[in-house]
Amino acid sequence: MITGKNYIGNQLSAKGNNTYQTFNPLQNEENQTIFTEATPDEIDEAVSLASIAFKEYSKTSGAKKAAFLNAIADEILALDEELIQMYCQETGLPEGRAKGERGRTVGQLRSFANLVAEGSWVEATIDLAQPKREPLPKSDIRKMLIPIGPVVVFGASNFPLAYSTAGGDTAAALAAGCPVLVKSHPMHAGTGSLVASAIVKAAQKTGMPNGVFSNLNSNGIEVGQQLVSHPKVKAVGFTGSIKGGRALYDLAAKRKEPIPVFAEMGSINPVVILPNALENRYQEIAKTYANSITLGTGQFCTNPGLLLGIKSIAFKSFIDNLSEEILKIQPSCMLHPNIKNGYEVNKSKIISQKNVSIVANYDVEVSDNFAQQAIVTVDGATFLENPTLHLEVFGPFSMVVQCENEAELENVIAHLEGQLTGTIIADNQEIEDYKNIVSALQNRVGRIIFNGVPTGVEVCESMVHGGPYPASTDSRFTAVGVNSIKRWVRPFSFQEWPNDSLPKELQNENPLGIIRKVDGISTTEKIYL
Repeated sequence: MITGKNYIGNQLSAKGNNTYQTFNPLQNEENQTIFTEATPDEIDEAVSLASIAFKEYSKTSGAKKAAFLNAIADEILALDEELIQMYCQETGLPEGRAKGERGRTVGQLRSFANLVAEGSWVEATIDLAQPKREPLPKSDIRKMLIPIGPVVVFGASNFPLAYSTAGGDTAAALAAGCPVLVKSHPMHAGTGSLVASAIVKAAQKTGMPNGVFSNLNSNGIEVGQQLVSHPKVKAVGFTGSIKGGRALYDLAAKRKEPIPVFAEMGSINPVVILPNALENRYQEIAKTYANSITLGTGQFCTNPGLLLGIKSIAFKSFIDNLSEEILKIQPSCMLHPNIKNGYEVNKSKIISQKNVSIVANYDVEVSDNFAQQAIVTVDGATFLENPTLHLEVFGPFSMVVQCENEAELENVIAHLEGQLTGTIIADNQEIEDYKNIVSALQNRVGRIIFNGVPTGVEVCESMVHGGPYPASTDSRFTAVGVNSIKRWVRPFSFQEWPNDSLPKELQNENPLGIIRKVDGISTTEKIYL
């Protein structure tokens, strides 16, 4: 078999006793398929297979890995309507969103395929020997990036395709040469199982080693804990809550051999609206942000949950317009009753705080699992004094903070936790007058946006999807785009190594024709000694 157990739920695993079903939030009922949790023996088998597979897969050529990744994309597309229908049943999201996310998932796989087929991503660096150098001769030293080992990827609740079974983490790890063990998210186990079957078919068709991929089902935290604790696992990818990501990070740090956990976690994505922009186009900004706050029922990690500005008549008009616009939008379904409950709990927690004013609260009765959007406002001093107000409310909710002046606005930004994004809304050259604000925001985020919305993450080489803690556990890396491959590799040097025994990327002849840095100069040329 190519995978470990459980890759399509109970069809391959009859050993476990713990079963569960996914939930259709639109119908407010459980879906019919029964899934079985992976047992400790199945987990150990899957990890052991991955560890064995690593010996071969880590040395697989870029061309063969590219063929594998492209085959996964092809097999996902071949699932066609079966996948789309399962996605919609398990999320309550519309068909258009399902197809859009499938397109992004396929695009990610193909972009990594192109990256490894070309090959220069390994950052081959060569410093040639200087045997006659005085006072000491210089050795021949050659460096490149090599895969780190079996990787555990946790499926994300809000992106069943793009951040889950064959999502960005999986694509990047497989591209790097690392076998992947997916801990499937229980809310979309059916979607994950279908995608897992596509990966298995692709692995078989392209001759990948047994154990290069496994999908393990579970409804609780035990399977994930066992995977992260397993001594043969070498790294973890996670997208989800601060509580979940931090628990995995701490668990990995306590191991006899600590391993990296690359977790993308909470973010309220502050938006700073400067005075001239407010004065000239507060109505336009209000409408734009009402749509952004409610997009996808607010279930994006880049949802603008915090709007910041300086008190003025224009800012007051903006708040009034935002309140009017957001109440015009029809509420939509959340991913799961548990997520809806979490939204209501956290929204109530914020609303109950002292000096918080509710300026918009959709109070018309809605269907089960639909979220009622809300906007609240506080002054800058209150926000600074009360850490509870910094809480992420996962859903269609945003807080407007009214600061007394530029100094207080800068202070508010400086006291924010790390965020994925920050946005500046300004007119013409207005940002030139607020350089301290821009600088303060840049120090708290991984990506800064000018006159736009944070919702929507382009998958490209320039994208940074990460940020200072707790937006992510390591702000030096992105979770989106081909540069995310760098999370699953480590630099490695060969010193005075025989040319014929070197990896092709480092051989004098440069048989792969990649870009290399030789004695400080980037080149594709051969080395003549």
